[in-house]
Amino acid sequence: MSEAKYLNKKEIRYYSVRYNKWIIVEEYYPSDGATFAVDIYSDGWWVHDKVTDTGLFEDGSRCTNWQASMILSDILKSEGRWARQRYWFVATFLFGGGECRKNGMFKLKEINDTENWIKTIKD
Repeated sequence: MSEAKYLNKKEIRYYSVRYNKWIIVEEYYPSDGATFAVDIYSDGWWVHDKVTDTGLFEDGSRCTNWQASMILSDILKSEGRWARQRYWFVATFLFGGGECRKNGMFKLKEINDTENWIKTIKD
C-alpha cells in the first residue's frame, strides 16, 4: 500500500456470502483510498484494501485477485452503486490486487513446501 490518506474509524466485519468467508478491518487500519478514482464513502474500499494488503481471509485461507474484485463488487452493489460495481470490478481486477494477485488471478497458485515454511517462520 502507498501512503495512507485515511484511517478506518470503526471496525468493519464483512462476511462474504459468495465465498463463505470473513474479512475484518481493524479500527485505525490505514488506506490510500481509491487509486486512480474519486474517493467515496464505502466499506468496500476498506475491505478490498485489507484483503489485497494481506492476501488472506480471516480464517487464514488465501484470496485470489478475482475473489477480491468480486467482494468489492458485491459490497458496492449492496450499497446501490450499480455503475461503480461494474467498472471498479474491472479496474481492480486488471490493475490491482496486491497480495491477492500474487496468490493467483482466478485460482490459487500452488505454494511449495519451502515457501510455506518461510511464510510460517515470518509470521
